[in-house]
Amino acid sequence: MTEIDTLIEAKWIIPIEPAEVVLQQHAIAIEKGLIKDILPISNARLQYLPQQTIVLNNHALIPGLVNLHTHAAMTLMRGRADDLPLMEWLNKHIWPIEHQHVNAQFVLDGTQLACAEMIRGGITCFNDMYFFPKSCIEAAINSGMRAAVGMIVIDFPTAYASDADDYLAKGLDLRDQYHHHPLLSFCFAPHAPYTISDKTFSSILTYAEQLNVPVHTHLHETQDEILINLEATGMRPIERLHQLGLLSPNLIAVHMVHLTDHEIRLVHQYGCSISHCPSSNMKLASGFAPVPSLLDQGVNVGLGTDGAASNNRLDMFVEMRQAALLAKVTSGLANILPAHQALRMATLNGANALGLGKVIGSLTIGKAADITAVDFSDLNLVPCYDPISHLVYAASREQVSHVWVNGKMLLRNKELTTLNQSDLRYRATFWHERIATTSGQ
Repeated sequence: MTEIDTLIEAKWIIPIEPAEVVLQQHAIAIEKGLIKDILPISNARLQYLPQQTIVLNNHALIPGLVNLHTHAAMTLMRGRADDLPLMEWLNKHIWPIEHQHVNAQFVLDGTQLACAEMIRGGITCFNDMYFFPKSCIEAAINSGMRAAVGMIVIDFPTAYASDADDYLAKGLDLRDQYHHHPLLSFCFAPHAPYTISDKTFSSILTYAEQLNVPVHTHLHETQDEILINLEATGMRPIERLHQLGLLSPNLIAVHMVHLTDHEIRLVHQYGCSISHCPSSNMKLASGFAPVPSLLDQGVNVGLGTDGAASNNRLDMFVEMRQAALLAKVTSGLANILPAHQALRMATLNGANALGLGKVIGSLTIGKAADITAVDFSDLNLVPCYDPISHLVYAASREQVSHVWVNGKMLLRNKELTTLNQSDLRYRATFWHERIATTSGQ
């Protein structure tokens, strides 16, 4: 028998690759953080001698969910300024709070709180965009999560950096320090076309091409954004980025709500990826992204939660369901974006967008053991005719029982193993009191 670190036995395994496959009564063998084998339980018991065996008789194993767009530290502003349009929300509430309160400790505390929420919801990898990214790195390492760290850039000073060159220098220095870390990757994160100059975009493009690093930016989120760009440049934002050379397989365009047919074809032509954030788009009344048309063109679309200040949940189960239902109602076609495709958007599509598709996103031999277990014992999940359907349309993050990243268990029987809930609650209370006192609530 072959000695291994861990054997996980489950009722179902949904590997994502091949598509629509459900393996019954199978096990995953894990060795040194990687998936060594996937095979029937009876065979696994004869072939492997594990240091530990996890038996999950009523569970489905899926790849860890990939949150393709979030601002993790903004969890500390959850519910602070609800029911407002985007530009009013930003200009009158979020940016003033950030100006007054955001520092390295704020980002560390907020990101650790977000990591706890994401782990409990089956998310194993998040793509972040926020200030003080070194604090994001510290939070991700403390939690054991996988993170794509945004090297944020914006064309005005903040407590983090003085100008675009300062943002870039600090981001590149962080990447130099940490890019060999097995759970960290990096993206350039220019905030949006209305906060980034042509000169700054050109500098980002140069670095991105040299380093082969994705560029992660808000794009075509609202009609206001498009009007601002038209007034300033005479072009819609996508056309501007096209002329600057930024449309490429390295671009992760977030939101992409307001698109013409020509723009959809352009995105496909250049192999861009899209982070679809349905809950945030609805809450801020930004509109409905043309996901059916994008998928029809073969565009890679992943799912993101956005920040907890505009969602207000870091919940990929909700995003899967919202994405599937919105695609049906906006297209008028009930067979558009079926459950298996929504689950792929939340896993492998997100991984591919980040350039991590060879490492995570599916349960495949040789890939990292980033795994989420969902307990189907609850009454609202029985009977089960199709576990993939249940995962998208019936299950919730409350049914997530176990989470592994790189073979390390971060959630055991719904209990966090790497983060202390009491400490997180204490720090959240500290920031709530500061923000409420100084902001008038």
